[in-house]
Amino acid sequence: MSYASFWDFYPFYLGEHRNPTCRKLHFIGTSLVVGLTITAITTQKWWLFYFVPIAGYGFAWVGHFAYEKNRPATFKHPLYSFMGDWVMYWQLLTGKIAFEERNAGAGQSADRT
Repeated sequence: MSYASFWDFYPFYLGEHRNPTCRKLHFIGTSLVVGLTITAITTQKWWLFYFVPIAGYGFAWVGHFAYEKNRPATFKHPLYSFMGDWVMYWQLLTGKIAFEERNAGAGQSADRT
């Protein structure tokens, strides 16, 4: 399926992340990406950037394969999925969406904040 815009895609993305453990693993992985990036830049230890994709994708893929029981959307929609991860991260961080919402994504709007 193709999407006209990211905001058309985002409700699908949330629907692929209904499991609370999957959401938590995404959040942990993205937090590690932020931490590794900041540490690499501030310490000039550029080799830390090698661990960024491992942290980001590793935690997310464990969440999908072990808990969500689906294929990551990144395989079919890599750019929108990358964007979706950051939007979901921000919304989890700010409380806009919950970690524990079992029906997450179902009926949720693609609020842009």
